[in-house]
Parts: sequence; structure tokens; C-alpha cells
Amino acid sequence: MVHGENPQTHPIDLTTPSVARMYDALLGGVHNYEVDQQACQDLLRIAPSTQLLARNNRAFLRRVVRILVQEYGIRQFLDHGSGLPTQDNVHEVAQRLDGGCRVAYVDNDPLVHAHGRTTLDENDNTLLVDADMRDTAAIYEATGNFLDWENEPIAALFVSVLHCLPDSDDEQDPGALIRRVAARLPAGSFLVICQLVSDDATVREGVTRLMAEATGNQWGRVRRSDEVRRYFGDMQIIEPGLVDVVDWRPDAPPPPVEMRATDWVEWGGVARF
Repeated sequence: MVHGENPQTHPIDLTTPSVARMYDALLGGVHNYEVDQQACQDLLRIAPSTQLLARNNRAFLRRVVRILVQEYGIRQFLDHGSGLPTQDNVHEVAQRLDGGCRVAYVDNDPLVHAHGRTTLDENDNTLLVDADMRDTAAIYEATGNFLDWENEPIAALFVSVLHCLPDSDDEQDPGALIRRVAARLPAGSFLVICQLVSDDATVREGVTRLMAEATGNQWGRVRRSDEVRRYFGDMQIIEPGLVDVVDWRPDAPPPPVEMRATDWVEWGGVARF
């Protein structure tokens, strides 16, 4: 494994839920604590389909990576807000198809780095960068000798992370982040975006409030699908467009309407430059 230039020095806070650890708990992982599990239970009371959405999102990530490698020849991935290592991480999916695929993971959660270093220690085609996903300049510098930013396309992943970022009037805004990353990507690159959306204002407001309180305001908000669509601007969105992620090139028939979540969904798609 190749490590980022800045060593991870942040203490692990066991008293405040972590978004990465909550996601791990929803996926049935073991890298979480009682405080994270309790926050998940509170979340499930507001949005009962949350655990299903986490699993659907993970399946979407696997499909996206596989299709980008197999059908579009992508060999470089930049995973923003990668979260805790679990089964079928980006590098595992990509490197099963081509061992030369290079994957840079970006996260600033200390537990992610503690477990990530252990998991990736023997893999020279992975890089773990300790950075806020909004710090594009630092990420670009840390990956400059690992990813080819000049000649080879890169798939930049923002999978189920933008709802962790609040809106703002400056460069910290999620939309500004997407535009900044897109401006740096080489020709032929891809941008993958999905986030939690809901048409139900009660769900949007309830989940946003709960997560802000639980994480000490380390959270953004649940958005509407039209807000996520704006992140893509005039980019070329590949088929099947922007959809509930269960409908994005599924491996099996997606669930019928009566078996789908009615409170919120993971919604997004893939754009090509």
C-alpha cells in the first residue's frame, strides 16, 4: 500500500456517532460502536428503509466499478469519502478484473485510516489519503504521483457522501466541489454521484435534524432529486440516466413498485467527460 503524505493523527471519538461507522453498522459490519448502533436505530425509526438503502448503494458501487472497468476501460479510481473497508471495496472489484487498476481512497475519519492501513498494507495499487473530501488541492497533491492526471481517464466517485456535506455560499458547497473536481479530470473521465433524496419533507427534515444532532453537525442534508441533478450541470450522463440506484444497470430485475422504499432512496448516476 502507498500511504498519503499526512499521517493520521486524529483521535477516535467513541462518544459521538460517525457517519462511516453508522454505514458500516447498517451493512452488518463490525467496525462500529454502541453509539453508532443507537444512532442507526434512531434513524431507522424515521426512515425504516435505511438499511435496505445502504445495501442497495453498496451493490450500485460494485456494478459501477465493474462496468467502468469492463466496458469503458477505466483503470484509475478516486473514491471520495470512501468509508470503512468492507466486502467488495472499489479496489477489490476493479483488481479482480485488472490487477493494474489503481484506487485512491479519500477519507478523514480516523477509524477508516486505522483499519484501512491494515486492510491495504500489501497492495501497492491503492492509496489512502487523509483529507477532507472538499480539499481538492490537497487531494490532487497527495495523488499526483499515484494517479495519472494528464493522460489517463479517472473515475471520481461520490457515492452516498454528498448528503454529509452542508450547503454553503463558498467553495465548501457540494456543487462547487463537484465543479472543481470535474475541472481537473482528464478527457474521457467519469463522475459517479448518488446521494439520499426524498420527496417527503418530513423525512428530509427529520433525518437531517437527527443526523446533525447525532454527529455534532458533521452532516449536510437529505435533498430532492432535482437538486442532485443540478450537480451534473451539462455533463453527458450515460444510460440509464439519473435514477434510483437499484435501476442503474441492475444485475437482476429490480424490485417492483410495491416493494420499494417510500420514504427515501439513493438517487444518481454516472457522467462522462
